[in-house]
Amino acid sequence: MFKFLPLLWANLKRRRLRLVFTLASIIVAFVMFGLLEAMRYAFSMGVDLAGADRLMLQHKVSIIQPLPVSYGNRIRALKGVKRVSNASWFGGIYQAERNQIALIPVEGKTYLEMYPEMVMPDEQKRAWLADRTGVLVGKALMEVYGWKVGQTVPIRSSFWRKADASDTWDLRIDGVYDLEQGGDTRGMLMHYDYFNEPREQGQKDLVGWYVLQVDDPRAAPQIAKQLDEMFANSSAETRTTTEKAMMQEWANQVGNIGAILIAVATAVFFTMLLVTANTMGQSVRERTNELAVLKTLGFGGVQVMTLVLMEAVLITVLGGAIGLLLALGFAKVAGPAMENFLPLFRIPSASIGVGVALMLALGLLAGVLPAAQALRLKIVEALRKS
Repeated sequence: MFKFLPLLWANLKRRRLRLVFTLASIIVAFVMFGLLEAMRYAFSMGVDLAGADRLMLQHKVSIIQPLPVSYGNRIRALKGVKRVSNASWFGGIYQAERNQIALIPVEGKTYLEMYPEMVMPDEQKRAWLADRTGVLVGKALMEVYGWKVGQTVPIRSSFWRKADASDTWDLRIDGVYDLEQGGDTRGMLMHYDYFNEPREQGQKDLVGWYVLQVDDPRAAPQIAKQLDEMFANSSAETRTTTEKAMMQEWANQVGNIGAILIAVATAVFFTMLLVTANTMGQSVRERTNELAVLKTLGFGGVQVMTLVLMEAVLITVLGGAIGLLLALGFAKVAGPAMENFLPLFRIPSASIGVGVALMLALGLLAGVLPAAQALRLKIVEALRKS
């Protein structure tokens, strides 16, 4: 193949303006592919990092419907359940309505045991567990507001109220957590007891959902079924799913990101395919006499067809490589700036492999019709027309 590269490149440069526009369409297509993959990865990172041994139990109607705190003891008694913790949505607001914060009241000790990927200094962990009014704050959130460990911040709830009619909890920052495998660190964890005690009577002793850790991930479907049967026909029926399924539901609240991105990428690549195929078709028609000469010099029909296919693959690989490199560069530069909106905005290595496969596949598809035309070319007819 490599010995034909000079010939292939000379053929591509025959019409330089056409080559430039064709390469531009391929480059744009693969730049968009790379950026779309970065967005898909950023949106799905919570789903991909979800634990295989963790289940989420929520109200059957909706996650916004609360559950009794008394469910916790019944869940712990079920065989196969290793740990149980509860979590609730606080709806945090800092200073102004635009400063929305993902503050989650949790059972501190068991919650941290179930999420070993949350890393922080041991002394900060101990300080938080011992401080009833303390919070753990994600690394990214600390950077956004410039907070310091030891600082007390007032966080207002968008829908929970205290018995004295106020809606603000004063929270002391005891520690800063990061995620071992990367992820969104724009959240806060507070103690459920401190959150629950001052609430109005109608809101006390209610939780948003339960997090369960099971002994054997393979038994998770059966345990989920038993839990939902346990609370069937109660005032608060439940729906238990894997953590991954629940995270996917949360991600899908803004739409099926995967389907949207696939639709966009398909339209872009289809347009690119048409442009490249048209370029190759014109190139073969312009070189009909040259292809006939190659056949007279001993090149077989299959060899001539292979040369046309190689030419199509060369242009798609060249444009695709440039496009992916540009996308990688943009993601690297823009990633830190977008961390507060799309954590882990980067192109995963698996997507690069998919991109290379697409370059080869689209190149072959673009060249298949012109290559078939070259294969069927009759020497006498081609030379007569020239």
